[in-house]
Amino acid sequence: MGKQTGFLEYERVENNEVPARERIRGYEEFHTYLSAPARKEQGARCMNCGVPFCQSAMQLSGMVVGCPLHNLIPEWNDCIYRGQDSHALVRLLKTNRFPEFTGRVCPALCEKACICGQYDDPVTVKDNELYLIENGYKKGWMKSNFPARESGRKVAVVGSGPSGLSCADALRRRGHSVTVYEREDRIGGLLMYGIPNMKLDKSVIARRQKLMEEEGIVFKTGVNVGGKKSVSRLMRDFDAVVLCCGAKQPRPLAAEGIEGTEGVYFAVDFLKAATRNVLGIETLPEQFNAKDRDVVIVGGGDTGNDCIGTVIRMGCKSVTALEMMPKPPAERTPNNPWPEWPKTLRTDYGHQEAIEVFGGDPRIFSTTVKQVRSAEGKISEIETVQVRFEDRKLVEVPGTERTLKCDLLLIAAGFIGAEKTVPDSFGLEMTGRGVVATPKDRYSTNIRGVFAAGDMRRGQSLVVWALAEGRACAAEVDEYLMMLVE
Repeated sequence: MGKQTGFLEYERVENNEVPARERIRGYEEFHTYLSAPARKEQGARCMNCGVPFCQSAMQLSGMVVGCPLHNLIPEWNDCIYRGQDSHALVRLLKTNRFPEFTGRVCPALCEKACICGQYDDPVTVKDNELYLIENGYKKGWMKSNFPARESGRKVAVVGSGPSGLSCADALRRRGHSVTVYEREDRIGGLLMYGIPNMKLDKSVIARRQKLMEEEGIVFKTGVNVGGKKSVSRLMRDFDAVVLCCGAKQPRPLAAEGIEGTEGVYFAVDFLKAATRNVLGIETLPEQFNAKDRDVVIVGGGDTGNDCIGTVIRMGCKSVTALEMMPKPPAERTPNNPWPEWPKTLRTDYGHQEAIEVFGGDPRIFSTTVKQVRSAEGKISEIETVQVRFEDRKLVEVPGTERTLKCDLLLIAAGFIGAEKTVPDSFGLEMTGRGVVATPKDRYSTNIRGVFAAGDMRRGQSLVVWALAEGRACAAEVDEYLMMLVE
């Protein structure tokens, strides 16, 4: 521990943000970094406590707290304080090979478990992590590394989201030949087309792809794996196949009049089209253009927030976000003590921008869509109703109906499992949750030589969990490959 009294001397200072009115003019990332001396002070705030919950990934009250990757957080925070940035990066990369992703989009489970946060503000773990990797790229420390020897084994990874990239990286470091197949025109999965550019600039993904290609990993985009012919070819040409196709089956909205109504879309389709337009790949289809439209978004998670930020940049007339859960408290309640995950209200960048532009929080809690009304087949307004839980069932509150103008309704209500084409083509067993079945804490499927990882196995989750799954799956695949007899 470098600065024993650092947590007493220095206050938490986060990366700066470009003001909302300014940043909504474009889709560029809007955070600016602290100076090196200021970052040292933030590293000095880490107490190096005896039991660092920040790297524990413990499950408390049904929720995980601490980093699923078990990052050596006190170690590299101490190195930051001492000015040993290159060594700090080495210790970070030992457990997290993709901090440029988590440093941007992770909700920072580590910080929620930081002991400094029990009575004060937690350490800026996420910002420190992002500083290390970006500084590493800037100074040329991020270089391709080849395995000491080649194993002669070949692995196909289907899907290039965070779990696929993590798995491919780990397998290549073990000397296996890795080919990654992606059905989209660019790699990244939801990192590419599910997260807006202002939250994760797509050049960050391209930069990492270049590094992985230099290390010998082959990416094949525009390949839609599915059907008996393509599956049999993969099983023939590779010693193992890892499926990292995500859980992209969106949850539908049960509302009267919604079926066949123009102007109702899933958030994943909207965000994909918006990103492709920002990247100059294709012009934004008119049905997704939110300019001068009254937009309603159903869902209060990260995807809903990303939709808010996106429609504001498009110039929407208004935006309303419906969340069926009750409004969380501003502070922890007595039955939600540290180090449990804080069930408190979070006002993210999209909400902040809506408050700045429209003068109020766009969220309406304990509310859902009851009916969609249309004119000539196009959505014109919706009827909402308040809801509450009774005996674990969601019920409507009589007399709380309300009409809202709406000519663009985006459904960001989560996902219900993996798309079925790939699992069915391989003949995989599925669970009742719509994901690939594997033994407990294992990644092998009912088909020998076929493995699954990430959301496709776990269900909809965080990027950091996908990275952890990919790495753990790679270890099991490596063990399988080493047991194969020529």
